[in-house]
Amino acid sequence: MTTTDSAVVRGSLAVLAAATATHGTGRGDDIALPKLPGFVESAFSPLAYEVAARCLTVCPGDGDRTAVALVSLAGDTTTADLASSRMVSGRVHNPLLFMQATANSVLGHMSREFGVTGQMFSLSTLADPLAELLDMAALLLEDPELDRVLVLGVELGGGGRVAAVRRELAAVYGGSVPDSPDLPASGGLAAAVLLARPGDAAGAQTSIGSAGPPVGQPGSIQGLFELAAAHAGPRTETETHTHAHQ
Repeated sequence: MTTTDSAVVRGSLAVLAAATATHGTGRGDDIALPKLPGFVESAFSPLAYEVAARCLTVCPGDGDRTAVALVSLAGDTTTADLASSRMVSGRVHNPLLFMQATANSVLGHMSREFGVTGQMFSLSTLADPLAELLDMAALLLEDPELDRVLVLGVELGGGGRVAAVRRELAAVYGGSVPDSPDLPASGGLAAAVLLARPGDAAGAQTSIGSAGPPVGQPGSIQGLFELAAAHAGPRTETETHTHAHQ
């Protein structure tokens, strides 16, 4: 990865596994939305779980020594929009929607399924999500009690109300907030990369810089998606993950 003089570089990171997934985008590699009990209506959590599960299945390890960082500029906009629309229309509040609107919810679900008990973080940034995640992974791996960091990002298309929020943010922050992503309102994409210190784990590894220049629009996970796509192995539709207790 190319770096600039202004980029903070804390060394290099080894890519152990990577995965991408898209749903409802109109792309040729769209997948059917994985079923995730307890999460309804939105593609956010199922896509996040899907890419995380692929990485942790391909490269299993000690969950006590694994940390996770999830990035999304606006989070689960589908659920947030649905919950507020129901409230405004006077419909009965659905506590399930409140739960899944929090990005941490799917991280808790994933940690239970894969026994991951290391630190977990949810990030939202107006800068470059890829650089933020790589920088955080490098910082976390300075802790000798951690061996791996799973970084992932999810981006949803959103709708008119989400676009309006982005315009208001752009007005406040001087136009530094990107336009709504070029995705259908119900579409979404996700990417995950499992990282370690170079040489810490057996098997094929590719070292990358721990930070780099912004890729694409500020706040977009496109840079993370492209990095994951470059390192992801081939996948068939039968490999899409479903919940173990279904």
